[in-house]
Amino acid sequence: MIYSERNHPIQQKRGSIEVICGSMFSGKTEELIRRLKRANFAKQRVEIFKPKIDTRYSEDEVVSHDKTAIRSTPVESSGSILLMSGDVDVIGIDEAQFFDEGLVDVCTQLANQGIRVIIAGLDMDFKGVPFGPMPALCAIAEDVFKVHAICVRCGALAYVSHRLVDSDKRVLLGEMTEYEPICRDCYNASKHQE
Repeated sequence: MIYSERNHPIQQKRGSIEVICGSMFSGKTEELIRRLKRANFAKQRVEIFKPKIDTRYSEDEVVSHDKTAIRSTPVESSGSILLMSGDVDVIGIDEAQFFDEGLVDVCTQLANQGIRVIIAGLDMDFKGVPFGPMPALCAIAEDVFKVHAICVRCGALAYVSHRLVDSDKRVLLGEMTEYEPICRDCYNASKHQE
């Protein structure tokens, strides 16, 4: 604890990194928005960023699949987050898997400056492979919160966002018509049917 000249405790900013991860339709963005709205309610200065390529629901809002939304700033690269973060207490980052690997250093710098960084993103791509900077972010985070969708085929906890359309592109924006959350067993069974 740090004290002022009059021996009063001084509030010290403590930076941290929180990661919310899981498959599509698991509530990652909804949880990110909930945490950011709580910070806003507590009168903390909040800034939210998302990758510019994510225009599914809105160009300038982070929007969950159930249409809950919060204003955000779309950016081209992780470096832009450092340039645009300004004087804030909390930074939210959605769809982190779409950012470059530099996001890990950006989040570390922000946390070291005393900023609470809350990140949401897919931990794996449609093939079940760790996605973008997410594995490294999970490794350096103080808190990792994994959320699960329910397998649409059997009702177990979902493991992966299974792609329903024929495309091998790693990044393919989509919703329920392009992806479904399925468990490990159903995913393995679907690979044998292909």
